[in-house]
Amino acid sequence: MSDGLFWIIGCGNMAGAMLRRWIETGMDATQVRVVDPAFPDLPGGLLALAAIPADAVPADKILLAIKPQMLDAVAAEVARLVGPETRVLSILAGVEIAALKDRFPEAAQIVRIMPNLPAALGKGVIAIHGTDGPDDETCALMAPLGLVEWIDDEGLLHLVAALAASGPAFLYRFIDALGIAGARLGLAPDQSARLALAMVEGSAMLAAQSGEAPAMLADRVASKGGMTREGLDVLDADEALVRLLTDTLAAAEKRSAEMGDAARRT
Repeated sequence: MSDGLFWIIGCGNMAGAMLRRWIETGMDATQVRVVDPAFPDLPGGLLALAAIPADAVPADKILLAIKPQMLDAVAAEVARLVGPETRVLSILAGVEIAALKDRFPEAAQIVRIMPNLPAALGKGVIAIHGTDGPDDETCALMAPLGLVEWIDDEGLLHLVAALAASGPAFLYRFIDALGIAGARLGLAPDQSARLALAMVEGSAMLAAQSGEAPAMLADRVASKGGMTREGLDVLDADEALVRLLTDTLAAAEKRSAEMGDAARRT
């Protein structure tokens, strides 16, 4: 029998963002246990444990949120929390369900989750895959974090992670580049950075609420022969921006697959 507790193994930036949002939206902190020897600051009065207690019994749910390379270092200890009623949720990039089943064969269910940092605001993208098909319980758990998308093909999670989980980093780099470009052309660096960030924030909100495709919104801003069209012509020439982002996603997708290969036991 499981003890009804939700164990979080590792609580870095991503798991911390998820936990804070869960606590804000009503999760009972007394039912959560966090194991992280770095002792991060936690919400809801929670304190991290350095290790899984010797007297721990199988849990209701476990969230694996360590670095993928650490899986084998902690698997034997985590396995003590896994019983025939335990649901194992993993946000380990690249690590496939087969590799997780190999480490935790007694688990009732194993589900992979690819979240991103805006989950802290309830504006994340949460991709989910499990071998048992769409999982209403896990989808309900993830709903306070943002948009939940079920992915049928596990092989696509490498690409989904590159787009949605790594995507915020790519967008932050774009925002930074806009500010740097404005500064190089004459604006004060701090002012250019503020303008770039506010512009992206407002534009993203408009894109989310308008119901129109981003391409159509771009064309509405760009009048024929105007300054916006002149700038778009640079981005659109030979699909320069699309090719750059395709290469960016492909590189991240490849690395995710490599981490999956490393976690796969032969």
